[in-house]
Amino acid sequence: MPELTHTLQGHDLGFLKMVAGLWGLELTAHDVRSAIPQLIQAMLDRPLLEEIVASLPEGAHRALLDLLAHQGRLPWSVFSRKYGEVRSLGIARRDRERPDLNPISPAEMLWYRALIGKAFLNQPPEPQEFAYIPDDLATLLAVPVEPLPPVLGQAASPQDYDHILPATDRILDDACTLLAALRMEMDESRLVGHLSLPLRNLRALLEAANFVDEQGQPRPEQVRAFLEAERPKALLQLATAWLNSTTCDDLRMLPALIFEGEWRNDPLQTRNRVLNLLRQLPAEVWWDLNAFIAAVKQEQPDFQRPAGDYDSWFIRRASDNQYLRGFECWEEVDGALLHYLITAPLHWLGIMDLASRDSSSPPLAFRFSVWAGDLLTGKPPSLANPENGVIRISSEGILHIERSAPRSLRYQLARFCEWLPPRDEVYVYQITARSLALARQQGLRSVHLLHLLRKTAQPPLPPALLQAIERWEQYGVQVRLQQVLLLRVENPAILAALRKSRVSRHILEEISPSVVMIRRSARNAILAELARLGYLGADETEGV
Repeated sequence: MPELTHTLQGHDLGFLKMVAGLWGLELTAHDVRSAIPQLIQAMLDRPLLEEIVASLPEGAHRALLDLLAHQGRLPWSVFSRKYGEVRSLGIARRDRERPDLNPISPAEMLWYRALIGKAFLNQPPEPQEFAYIPDDLATLLAVPVEPLPPVLGQAASPQDYDHILPATDRILDDACTLLAALRMEMDESRLVGHLSLPLRNLRALLEAANFVDEQGQPRPEQVRAFLEAERPKALLQLATAWLNSTTCDDLRMLPALIFEGEWRNDPLQTRNRVLNLLRQLPAEVWWDLNAFIAAVKQEQPDFQRPAGDYDSWFIRRASDNQYLRGFECWEEVDGALLHYLITAPLHWLGIMDLASRDSSSPPLAFRFSVWAGDLLTGKPPSLANPENGVIRISSEGILHIERSAPRSLRYQLARFCEWLPPRDEVYVYQITARSLALARQQGLRSVHLLHLLRKTAQPPLPPALLQAIERWEQYGVQVRLQQVLLLRVENPAILAALRKSRVSRHILEEISPSVVMIRRSARNAILAELARLGYLGADETEGV
């Protein structure tokens, strides 16, 4: 392999200074010719080299070990597919974007430390471009190299991660929403538009976390502790519950499949096997989702079927009821499960970032998030999302609660209100007589609502709304809005005759001797009765 001298030649002084900076060195030379020997002398110091290698992130360290395991070289196409690209940047753009400080891949991390080079080498079967470790560095790195487990798939193409969907903690807000709805015994149809996660999947996660009992009702103590916990601890609680759950069956969450029979799969064992496969991937690299699934089919197809049994599970395709048996259906069952695990629970729980070509494309690439290391080892991640959001209330009784407001507070307020469509990062609710009546049925009193609003709302609680809630508590509903019809006659005697007829029960209230309110549903019956009494009425309500 070429040595450091050859590797550094052809680079400008700016590149050499970037290398020196990452090695903790200060170049005093003013030109490339004198800078290269100075830099090489420092880089060939074994203790310093070992210190630099030990400080490499996991993905870059793995890439270096991979090269050492292959006699210090790998075809550049293979290396870049596994460990990412080294961007081709002009001097001005390079100095502006500083790829040495902001690398996009393990390959760039090694490149700007001059731990690797790129050159055409005359190796069988034909000359081609290789990534290599300079020979004089490789000699000093002669350490025992354990065989590396196979890496499944390949790095994603840059265009496949143009649009990034980073992992978030949004699941905490959806959990709060669903727990409040369950406590209110709200019909599932009313939750449309209020959740970012599928309802069925979210409910399964809450059950796995023991927040919901067998009747589908929230467990008060567990829910209170969860909602009052800091967001990092709450996210860890949900992630840990899913990671360790034997009851949350990911396979049966796949919407395109129908499951029949008494056969049993092991969701926990499957989950652990998939995570072990994912842990072998370079942590900092965007990985091709479809290539990974295809590689698993090739190398580890039985990850959820230890006996390799593809015939005893009764699974049908929902679209046409066709049974999916045999290995030829692997993509629709096992491959679909892999896709679901990466793009659904692992993403929802903050463990996996996703990416695609644009905002309308499905995910094509994935990588572990910055929180993954903590969440997978039982530690609260470093979230910078304090729950200090504002709650605003209008004189009409409409509450605007920012998503960053305390979840425990939103859970309580939501149970007193009608739910309106959310707007961007704001939940919208409205206090009405009906919502207060429903809250009372749950054992909630409006005095508690007033206490919450006085304590948290901005601006202060409008006096008129305060008065309206207090009047409702004391007197109940004082104003009613109803849909009725007015019946107007020229002669009060007509109303007198109508009151003595069989439709009298449809007369609701007398407005004057010649005007009464009647039920809307009784319009035809009253007109028919009037005709029987000898009066033809004009129906002026058509279209109303």
